[in-house]
Amino acid sequence: MAEQVAAMCEQLIKAVNVIMDAETSQMFRLEALKFCEEFKETNSLCVPCGIQLADKAQPAVVRHFGLQILEHVIKFRWNNMQQQEKVHLKECAMQLLSNGTHPILEEESHIKDVLSRIIVEMIKREWPQHWPDMLKEMEALTSQGEAQTELVMLILLRLAEDVITFQTLPTQRRRDIQHTLTQNMESIFSFMMAILHINVEDYRKLKETPGHELQARAHCRVAVATLNTLAGYIDWVSLVYITTGNCHLLEMLCLLLSEPELQLEAAECLLIAISRKGKLEDRKPFMLLFDDVAIHYILSAAQSADELAICKQSSKSQGVEVVERRYIFLKRLCQVLCALGNQLCSLVGSDVEVDIPANLSKYMEAILAFTTHSSQFLKSSTVPTWGTLFRHETLSKDAVIVDMAIKYLRTSMTNLVKTGFPSRDDNPSCEYSRVDFDSDEDFNSFFTSFRAQQGEVVRSASRIVPLEAFQIAAEWLQYQIASPIDVGDTASKTAEGLCTALSPSVIQWEAVTFFVECVVTQIFKSLEEKKLPIEQSMELLQAVLNYDTKDPLILSCVLANISALFPFVTHRPHFLPQVIYKLFKAITYEVGQDNKAPWTKSVKNVRRHACFSIIKICRDYPRLILPCFDMFYNQVKKLYLSNITLTHMEKCSLIEALVLISNQFNDFAKQQAFLDELMGSVVAEWTSDKMRHVLWDPATFLSFVGADEVVSEQSTDADTTAHNRVRLSFCLFAMLGVVKRARWPADPEDAKAGGFVVGYTAAGAPIYRNSCTAQFLALLPNLLALIRTQNSLFMPENMARLSETFSKAHEVMDAEKNVVLGLPHHLLDNYDSPLYRTQLERMQGFFTALYDNCFQVLGNAGPSLQQDFYTIERLAEEITGSAFVSLDHVPDHRLRPMIRLFLKQLVLSCPQEYYNSLLCPLLGPLFAYMQQRLNAKWQVINQRTSINGEDEEEVVCQESQVTQEMLEEQLVRLLTREVMDLLTVSCISRKVPESAANKEEIEEDDMMMDSVPSASPAQSTEELTELGKCLMKDENIYMSLLTLSFTSLSWKDTANCQRTATMVCWTLLQQVAGRNLLPEAVTWFYTSVLRGLQVHGQHEGCNSALTQLAMHVYENLRPRYMELRVVMTQIPNISVDALDQYDHRLIDPNAQKAGDKKRKDQFKKLIAGTVGKALCQQFRKEVHIRNLPSLFKKTKPDKDMLNSEAFSLSGLFSPEDSAL
Repeated sequence: MAEQVAAMCEQLIKAVNVIMDAETSQMFRLEALKFCEEFKETNSLCVPCGIQLADKAQPAVVRHFGLQILEHVIKFRWNNMQQQEKVHLKECAMQLLSNGTHPILEEESHIKDVLSRIIVEMIKREWPQHWPDMLKEMEALTSQGEAQTELVMLILLRLAEDVITFQTLPTQRRRDIQHTLTQNMESIFSFMMAILHINVEDYRKLKETPGHELQARAHCRVAVATLNTLAGYIDWVSLVYITTGNCHLLEMLCLLLSEPELQLEAAECLLIAISRKGKLEDRKPFMLLFDDVAIHYILSAAQSADELAICKQSSKSQGVEVVERRYIFLKRLCQVLCALGNQLCSLVGSDVEVDIPANLSKYMEAILAFTTHSSQFLKSSTVPTWGTLFRHETLSKDAVIVDMAIKYLRTSMTNLVKTGFPSRDDNPSCEYSRVDFDSDEDFNSFFTSFRAQQGEVVRSASRIVPLEAFQIAAEWLQYQIASPIDVGDTASKTAEGLCTALSPSVIQWEAVTFFVECVVTQIFKSLEEKKLPIEQSMELLQAVLNYDTKDPLILSCVLANISALFPFVTHRPHFLPQVIYKLFKAITYEVGQDNKAPWTKSVKNVRRHACFSIIKICRDYPRLILPCFDMFYNQVKKLYLSNITLTHMEKCSLIEALVLISNQFNDFAKQQAFLDELMGSVVAEWTSDKMRHVLWDPATFLSFVGADEVVSEQSTDADTTAHNRVRLSFCLFAMLGVVKRARWPADPEDAKAGGFVVGYTAAGAPIYRNSCTAQFLALLPNLLALIRTQNSLFMPENMARLSETFSKAHEVMDAEKNVVLGLPHHLLDNYDSPLYRTQLERMQGFFTALYDNCFQVLGNAGPSLQQDFYTIERLAEEITGSAFVSLDHVPDHRLRPMIRLFLKQLVLSCPQEYYNSLLCPLLGPLFAYMQQRLNAKWQVINQRTSINGEDEEEVVCQESQVTQEMLEEQLVRLLTREVMDLLTVSCISRKVPESAANKEEIEEDDMMMDSVPSASPAQSTEELTELGKCLMKDENIYMSLLTLSFTSLSWKDTANCQRTATMVCWTLLQQVAGRNLLPEAVTWFYTSVLRGLQVHGQHEGCNSALTQLAMHVYENLRPRYMELRVVMTQIPNISVDALDQYDHRLIDPNAQKAGDKKRKDQFKKLIAGTVGKALCQQFRKEVHIRNLPSLFKKTKPDKDMLNSEAFSLSGLFSPEDSAL
């Protein structure tokens, strides 16, 4: 036997060395690996070989493999081992703990880790029932030295992680161990605290004693391990253990913050403790940390860490670098302070009577110190706490917080400035950013989010001190206006002397603009009209209007400031002409005199910004603008007649603005006459014979827009066709602007007086008419023709007409591709690059915008025209004959806007009386078609996945091909969601119950007792909408809806599956369950749900939703359809007896009914064989841990408890009752 073991060990050592040798060939390594794995799986000498290999005389890799063998035996063979074999293995493992390791500072960490795993695996199988003295044995081990003490700590930590955190055991075993841990928690905690105390004291003594450095380090290592273990327990034990002895544990942790070698682990423990939720009463002791002593320890630790966080790279070098451990410690301390603030906000003003701490100002100064730190990450960590404090009902009124609000606002003047790019060295925060961020793009993305969070807090602070906030904003903006422009060291690509996105002036202007916007929005909400700083705001607005700059990036900020300050103009209307003049000037902004140079994005943004500002002003303050209407209109006419280049979007923005003002005429005839004048040229061109010929014939259309011409990038021949495209786009944009913005007066009396009311409904509600109806009806035939023509463009004969230049004109644009694929959008470099760089990109942009706008016009027509739109003769046939033509050829990315922009809007706005005449004829065929189309697409995707899986090694795909496949799949997924969203909006109305009570107190506070799942919050209920009821009356439509819903459950889109299973499937099926459904249909519905479980069952959310749905279907239809039982019997590994029992309770009216939870658990077990596994779980070897005799045996009482004298409520809850 010994010779066999020795020989086998020799072979195993050779195999391990071959595996670990970098020079080994792949073939030899695989052979050695196979030999080792086969040995672990099949050899009977595993235990003796493992013990021999684990001997500390062996090299570390060999010992590690030996210990791995022992771990494998315990995990996979324990259930089949004899009792004496188990005892032998346990004794050997304890012997290894006792004297099988090197001294604590010499032993490899991976050896300690695997050794602790071995013990924990045995504990999970035998404790407490078969190994009652385990804790005592562990305690005894700690007396043997530091190495053993550290191992015991690792064992306790691993045990807590497996049982509590990851819950990697069967339920009963987990409960047994958790219960026993809870029972012994007082002694476990005392034991850990004693170990920590002893080793910290010894470490402090010995580190100062010369010649005892190694011994001091050993004690330090044990203290670190103990703190790590404490961290694993503090998270879930009862708060009593954390706060006992006047918060002795927290006091000890605060003291350790001054020990450089232990401070990080101590801070981790402190953070976990202070972040605990639970009952407010139990959290009250945390307020002790607001004492001067505790705050002093935290602040002094932060101060010393901050001083040591940055060090020089070398004595010669001037550069500095961040000391990572010190910096991480600073982050933890910052989080500790923030967690403390959250506890304060929870306790103050609650039912638990807690006063505002006397030294609140000291705490706030500490938070402010982190908010003003150079590290952007530290600044961002404090933001949520500031927000909570400023929003707190009681604390926000305290003088300290009010004072801090002003200080915070002043600090924001620095924090809102985007500095600290990792690639630069122009700010102290750059050094920290190099540790926190991988690239400038990464930092930029973080800062965008950080600035948005700061905005929320600035708004909250402005509510507390509105006038002071405005004063700060005004001073900062005045200072910025007076400052000369600083271009910085980066040169613009377009013109000399212009700023870039990273120029100092630009980042300052962006920051002050953001600040002004945040402050001004709040001042109107927080102050009465008479207290508003009108004069000061007008002075500020005048300064902004007078500020003249040619830099596009700064001009954008100036326009934003004008928009932000505009609400004050309502109190001083004489400023209005100046504002309008400034905005009109910006609409025609160009960098240089050379009109032929392509506009950059920053120039486009200025012009677009000006347009949107005008629309916003006209939308929000139309009555204010109305007196200036003639001036405004003349200015627009002048612009149209001048030689200044205006894009169609800019022209249409001005039309939108004019329409918004005209809504204030309150006179139908006057507004109609104005709209006729405004849109006269558009209507004339759109309805002309030439345009009709273009819009009705695909070949003529392609020729008109130039898509059939070969064009070079330098060619001037494209000017005519480019002009044609602009004309088409302008007509559509103008149409959209009028239909979207033209409305009758909001006041019914004004509407009636102005001639907008044409009658009343049976219920007495007024029926309105829109001034733009006549124009829209004139434009509609050609609009529908254009939609039909655009759909026809994807037919093979029309695709063949595209020239070589524009062969990809209908493909997804690059920017949209990136959005669909979730690729990052690089923001830093594109501010001065042209919008469309090539002829192809221009054509792609044209087709995309044209297609979208057609459906936007139709989508807005319903809400805008109401009955004038819905009563159009043969409207359903007209839409079907245009929007639904040639759908087989229309790509997925073009179908999405049709559903989202048009059909969804139509469903939401259509009155009930037009459901049968308009919506049912449209939606019925559409859902039937989309079910077939999407099902075919998903089948292709599934086949592609399975083929790729089988031939993965043979087929090496090109990267572009892979990207294209990913894009196609994602587009199918997005289209699926659009279709299912349309179905849900059409059929389902959701009633959400009252929100649950404060969840903070229902935290797993005493989760140690047991993780009994709490009752789920009240579920929302789904009902059919009126449109849904209408659709479900038609057999063809309801079968299409059901088929689409149930088929979609097995498409590879978890989000859609969960939503459809939860909200849609049963709500629809329930409506027809009482009708005479064919048995085949019922079987198919049920099988579809089980197929969904097979595809998505590994996802918890989908699993729960599908199980609930399957149970609904089975329980409601099984009594009438025996076929469902046949389906159940085909489920792998189903227990027929359990199924019989379930069916008996379901069908027999006299059978005893189980509770909901029990029924659901039983049903879940029945269908468990259908649940699919994640790929990572499919080939995993199962670990089976057997249950031991229960610790909670239910004993039947020998006598009648009710007649017993001892039985009473007071007796039940008596502390002396040890039986409980």
